[in-house]
Amino acid sequence: MRMTPAQAQDPFYIVKEEIQDSLQKKKKARLGRHKDGQRTKSNSKFHEFLEMDMGRGATTAEEDLELERRLAKKLKVKKGKLTGPDDGINTLFEGLFSEIDPDHEMDYESHLLMTAESPVPDKKKKQKRKHSKLHAEEGGTDDEAGTSNADKKEKQKRKHNKVQSGGNTNEEPNSSEDGKKKKQKKMKKAVEKETTEGEETKQENDISEDKPVLSSSVNTKYVPPHLRATANAESEEVTQTRRRVRGLLNRLSEANVESITEEIAAIFRSVPRSIGCQVIGEEILASCARGPRGNEQYAAVFGAFVAGLACLVGVDFSAKFVASLSKIFEDEYSKEDSLSLRNLTLLLCYLFIFGVFSSELIYDLLNELSKRLTELDVATILTVLQCCGMKLRGDDPTSMKDFVLGIQHRVNEIKTRPCGSQDDKSKMNSKRMEFMLDTICDIKNNKKRTKEDPTHHTRLKKWLQKLRADGILLRGLKWQKLLDPDKKGQWWLSGDLAESSENVDFVATKISIEVLETQKLVQLAASQRMNTDLRRAIFCIIMSGEDYLDAFEKLLRLDLSGKQDREIMRVLVHCCLQEKMFNKYYTVLASKLCSHDKNHKFSLQYCLWDQFKELESMELNRSMNLAKFTAEMLANFSLSLAVLKSVDFTDPVQLTAKRIMHFRMLFEFLFEREESLVWNAFTRIAGLPELELLRSSILFFVKQYVVAANKSFTGKFKIMRKALDNVAGVLM
Repeated sequence: MRMTPAQAQDPFYIVKEEIQDSLQKKKKARLGRHKDGQRTKSNSKFHEFLEMDMGRGATTAEEDLELERRLAKKLKVKKGKLTGPDDGINTLFEGLFSEIDPDHEMDYESHLLMTAESPVPDKKKKQKRKHSKLHAEEGGTDDEAGTSNADKKEKQKRKHNKVQSGGNTNEEPNSSEDGKKKKQKKMKKAVEKETTEGEETKQENDISEDKPVLSSSVNTKYVPPHLRATANAESEEVTQTRRRVRGLLNRLSEANVESITEEIAAIFRSVPRSIGCQVIGEEILASCARGPRGNEQYAAVFGAFVAGLACLVGVDFSAKFVASLSKIFEDEYSKEDSLSLRNLTLLLCYLFIFGVFSSELIYDLLNELSKRLTELDVATILTVLQCCGMKLRGDDPTSMKDFVLGIQHRVNEIKTRPCGSQDDKSKMNSKRMEFMLDTICDIKNNKKRTKEDPTHHTRLKKWLQKLRADGILLRGLKWQKLLDPDKKGQWWLSGDLAESSENVDFVATKISIEVLETQKLVQLAASQRMNTDLRRAIFCIIMSGEDYLDAFEKLLRLDLSGKQDREIMRVLVHCCLQEKMFNKYYTVLASKLCSHDKNHKFSLQYCLWDQFKELESMELNRSMNLAKFTAEMLANFSLSLAVLKSVDFTDPVQLTAKRIMHFRMLFEFLFEREESLVWNAFTRIAGLPELELLRSSILFFVKQYVVAANKSFTGKFKIMRKALDNVAGVLM
């Protein structure tokens, strides 16, 4: 080709043309060498390897086939598998080249053609293949017969090859060319046959993959027949809820108990209450009972979690959870699983510590255990006393005294038994029994242990105080009542009334009496000018409360919002002033409300100021009750003397005879207390500069009207004067 002037000046084009010319020359030389059958010697090891591989391809293929035949004969290979007993080695030959079978005669080149091509199989060949498979399966039952037939076929083929090789040597080159063509046709037929077999085996494999395989090696958990119905009965929603709750409980700790409680409370509200109580309760008990040896911190976190969740979702959750806990406790006790029993006992103790139920239930459990007093009972009693013994003593000293006397009586019975068994002797001589008796003596003598330090778990207690956990306390629970399967309705609110179901007449009369009392209270509220439903409800709760705690819990359950809670203190003070004789019940209830919420304290202060304005027209009995009520609130430090700043004790216009008599009774009731209380009460207003006028007016009034009328209060007056000058605020 001629180059254009532009191409002649381009150096890259010239180099490109030279490379193409050299490549074409090499290609022609290579083709010429193939035609002439001449080969030049290679200059490198790579060329030598190619020459060896390509030059002796036919001979190496025959050698390989001969070696394969020998191995197949020795290994007894038939149709790509080892005949004889199946010892698992056939799995190693799956997918390998099946021409090691001596029934097939294919060389290396046919194998390459077979892997490169995949013609479509004919229907007749498929049928032949299936027919041959059936014959092979029938004949394969006897291993020895199969191997002998294979040997006979191999000998016949060898003789046929020898005859052909002998005949081919005496024939002319034309006959050799015809033989080559025949061989090529045979090779093609063999390739087509193998491809059809390959596709059939693929189809069989696909069918076998679609079919379910039942093998004993699959690791599936066995489910007993009586549990299969319950396992399949749970819906997908319940399973998903259980999985979410389990994941959150696995991450529960003291640091994140607030956030996890809120998340689980949201889950509880999103499902039916019965399912929520069941799922969450089961997961908590599974985490506590079936886990390893739990420590007190672990039980404390779960106890606080149950108390917090009861504050958020309702008391019914904690009641049902305690009932489930008692059932599992009895089951583990029957199994004598001490590890699980200790974990459940710790959880039960911390539920009591965090105010889920009262001490009555723990004392009932201790009495049940002390009746048997086995080794497991002793261990459980010891766990309870170590965890919450001092709190039990503080809540109900009388019940603790009865429990200690019962234990001592039971121990003396075992000791003085004339024909005691070996088990009784081992009980008394065990170190655990001795340690339990020492612990009981320490609790009896009010010796605190390090485990019961009240500073423990302060963070959890503060969090529960924010949630107002005082309103979830369950009262009147008994251990046997929790185990009763016939509990119906809101059994946790009915108290002891549910236990008297046998005596229907007694229950009916008691209900009728309560109804009559309620009607009387409603009429009394109307006579006391309780003109709204809210005031009537508060009046009935205060007047019908068994004690101040019962009234306090019922008032909290009213769940008043906004300014409605102000009515509580107004109704309470009104009821106190209406009594013929002063009743300290109202001051204790008012102190409890003030300590619970500061809003009640401010409401009480404004209510007293309103009452001070009405002193001139107030009856003497009401005035005396008001003076005693105010003095009691000052004495228990629910209020301070700053509540009197609305009164000017130096103004002769305001100090009428009724006012002087009222405040004189107030200070006399206060001076009747001990000196330390008088000092602390007046010290609370000593360091405040804005109360300077109040301090001077109180000194003038006490000196002029109290001490002058009763000289016995002179010593208390001196203490009061020093306390008012106590600017440092040092308490006595």
